[in-house]
Amino acid sequence: MMFQQYNNLSISYQPVKKLFVKLALIILFLTGAKPVMAQDTTKSTGNPPALTIPDTLLFKIQKAQSVITEIKAANKKNSGANRIRNGLRSIKASIAPISADVNTPNKSIDSKNLSSYGLILDDSQEKLTDWRATLSKANNDLQSRLDEVLALSDDSLLIVAGNDTTQKKFYAGQLSSLKLQLQEAGTLTSAKLDSVSRLLADVSATSISVSNLQAIINEQLQKSNTNAFYRESPYLWDAPTSFGAGNTQAIVKSTYQGQNKIFRYFINSTWDNRLLLLLLSGLFFVWVFTNYRKAAELLADKQIDPIRFENLKPVPIVASLIVYLNLTPLFEPTSPSLYIEVTQFLLLMVLTVHLWKRFTRHDLRFWLLNIAMYVALIVVNALLNDSIFIRLALIALNIGFLYIGLVFYPKLNREHISQGLINPVIRLYQLLQVLAIVLNVFGRISLAKTLGITAVIGLVQVIGLGVFIQIMMEGLELQMRLSTHAKGIFSRVNTDHIRGSFQRILLFVTISLWLLVFFINLGIANSLFNFFYQILVRPRSFGSITFTLSNVLSFSIIVYLSSLLQKNVSLLFGESKLPSTGEQVEHISSMLALVRLVIIIAGVLLAVAASGISVDKLTVVLGALSVGIGLGMQNIVSNFVSGIILIFEKPFQIGDYIELADKKGMIHDIGIRSSRMKTVQGSEVIIPNSDLLANRLVNWTSNSSNLKTDLTFKVGADTNLPALTDLIKKEVVEIQGVVKTIPPEVLVTAIAADSIELKVQVWITSVYTEASFKSQLLQQLLKLFSESGIKVV
Repeated sequence: MMFQQYNNLSISYQPVKKLFVKLALIILFLTGAKPVMAQDTTKSTGNPPALTIPDTLLFKIQKAQSVITEIKAANKKNSGANRIRNGLRSIKASIAPISADVNTPNKSIDSKNLSSYGLILDDSQEKLTDWRATLSKANNDLQSRLDEVLALSDDSLLIVAGNDTTQKKFYAGQLSSLKLQLQEAGTLTSAKLDSVSRLLADVSATSISVSNLQAIINEQLQKSNTNAFYRESPYLWDAPTSFGAGNTQAIVKSTYQGQNKIFRYFINSTWDNRLLLLLLSGLFFVWVFTNYRKAAELLADKQIDPIRFENLKPVPIVASLIVYLNLTPLFEPTSPSLYIEVTQFLLLMVLTVHLWKRFTRHDLRFWLLNIAMYVALIVVNALLNDSIFIRLALIALNIGFLYIGLVFYPKLNREHISQGLINPVIRLYQLLQVLAIVLNVFGRISLAKTLGITAVIGLVQVIGLGVFIQIMMEGLELQMRLSTHAKGIFSRVNTDHIRGSFQRILLFVTISLWLLVFFINLGIANSLFNFFYQILVRPRSFGSITFTLSNVLSFSIIVYLSSLLQKNVSLLFGESKLPSTGEQVEHISSMLALVRLVIIIAGVLLAVAASGISVDKLTVVLGALSVGIGLGMQNIVSNFVSGIILIFEKPFQIGDYIELADKKGMIHDIGIRSSRMKTVQGSEVIIPNSDLLANRLVNWTSNSSNLKTDLTFKVGADTNLPALTDLIKKEVVEIQGVVKTIPPEVLVTAIAADSIELKVQVWITSVYTEASFKSQLLQQLLKLFSESGIKVV
């Protein structure tokens, strides 16, 4: 019985056993392991044990193939060697003229050009450092891959001998192909490694050359700054008389190449600033051109008076160029002196075209002579050396410029440029020319050259800036005329105040631009920028609080701008800054107060963020404010909350006529803490917002500005009332400002022995015209009663 049960159990177990065997074989096949049978098959088949495939050989073949695939993929990728090679060629071309200029014998380079050379070398060294890091990484990767190829090539397990009797002979074809692939990969990797190594060596050598040039320039720059006021050349009477043609030619060549490299470098590195300036000048052109077209259409319809400007034309090409050239230093404050010289020369040419018809023939000759001397000054400065002939030529040019400054420019300022703007510059111009002559005589030729060109550029620039101010003021005047005609924003503001404010802003910009160019030409702009930068960013402590002046300045500017914006944002909602005529009621949404609240909150948050105050210290400040609120700021907080309620509840709007206690008037402004009401008498009443919510308020214009007014008078008891009523009604409807759809009412309010009291009730269109309406009606009735023989008691 038990045997039979066992047989049944064995029979039922067979399918399960077969299933497990199949699963085990599949797993062994997928993992690449060698199957091990329960019985030794070699004994039954008689095959030798050498036919078994070892796992090590298969692993080596797979690894070698993986390395080959990886090397092929890496070789196909572009490591950037071509880009670095082209960039290195460009850097070598950039530093070659600098090296030639610096190493030219008997030549002194001014600090401005040395600083420009330093910028070029710093930029080149930064690129070389990045390229060296990139090439070093690529070199290490290539060396690692080459080491792997060599290790696999020398592996004896991947080599099949002719008399090999092991299982490797079955893989001879694969191993032979693998060997060829390894050789090819090694050759390609070696070639690429050699190329990268050579390029890395070239980059490293160039970096060393740049470092040497930087050291030379820093030494010369330090010496130039130290010896700026020391004699660097012989006195004029001891100057050599030999011209030195060969040396002069070398100086001219090196100067040209160096200046050309500085100019090209600056042009290529600041193209984005130039594009932004070009876009701004284009917008100015479109603005003026569009406004002139609108003005022409209105002038054709005789809706505006003729417009005549001296500096703006219907197609303002020259004016746009003047704007562009004057604003260039503002967008490119780090520009080299050569760029400033070229810019000012172009400004001279554009100003010549612009002022050509305004010059007399005598003034035009002086102006053209000034241009020719300016070009000659640039050339002489490029050739300047110890030779007495060059130095005398520079002195002659200084004397010529001094003569022009004494004779020509004082007349120019009265005719074309504001006297207050140009007179101080002319005095400084004359002083610098005299100093340039004296310094040249006593051997300070570099400083003399700097002062001479600075004086000329400063005077040219101030003339251009004066014309720039006139162009912008005329553009504003054109815009104000069109806006006033179209009932735009300028129709709601005091235009005289706008002109004055805009002119002050332009004056500030022009003075800043002039000083910027002046310091650039003196070669001290970077030093001044660094000086003020250190003052602004230097950490300072006040108790436990650490701050910088830049944080304080940013905080103050943001608070001021947000305050200014919230005060004038009402102009965008139609509120007028001009005196009201009282004839028209303009309702403005009370959401204006919400906009002001948002501006104030945003301004405070931005100011706090710019101040650098940490969150924990801000929490302490808020805690102190909460104590202050609890002790003595309840009224302020109450008015603030009431202002927010007024914004959302809207019991009245700006322009509504309200009555509060004993005051009546129009709401002129709804603020965060208080609101302003303008009475009929013209006074302005400031009402706390909490009073507007706490007291009884009458809004006479909540739905419309119509008002029911009345006037009372007495007539004799024998008066014909029906005839009098018809007469009054007829006279009332003829007066302007009466609501025609609602007829007036004449009521008898009292009767005496010899008189009858009448009340006339009339709806008028505006609450602000009630007094004038009553006066006009009474005057008409008095005249009518007199003509009709009606006696008024």
